[in-house]
Amino acid sequence: MSTTIIYKDRVSEVADAVVQGDNLWLPIDTLHSSTDWELTPEGACMGEMCIPIPAGREGEFLTEDGTLFNLPALERYMSNPVVHNDTHSVWLFGEGAAAGAGFQDPLQAPDFTLPDLEGNLHSLSDFRGKKVFLVSWASW
Repeated sequence: MSTTIIYKDRVSEVADAVVQGDNLWLPIDTLHSSTDWELTPEGACMGEMCIPIPAGREGEFLTEDGTLFNLPALERYMSNPVVHNDTHSVWLFGEGAAAGAGFQDPLQAPDFTLPDLEGNLHSLSDFRGKKVFLVSWASW
């Protein structure tokens, strides 16, 4: 039985997909044609956007022999919703709230700029790669 994948505006039928619970393993050779994602040395890429596969978690995304890719794992990693119907073998991949801004690492704070007590401006991005301790306070 083939699996129907609804990804953005594209509907595809994939004959060799492997379903394991909440995971859908797609053959690498059908990944691009059904979703526009490609595997590169940088990670999973779609056009100019590349999502690195997290170190130590490669098994969540790729099979050991490198022939199957777990699309729901990538989508969940990007905080995108994944819905599937086992009876009809249909998978729907949606866009999360941050889709308009592009993917952002959930462990990286968004950039902002604030003045210090002398009025000098400092941006969080000035400290990228360094440990930063942020303290906030509100009077309400």
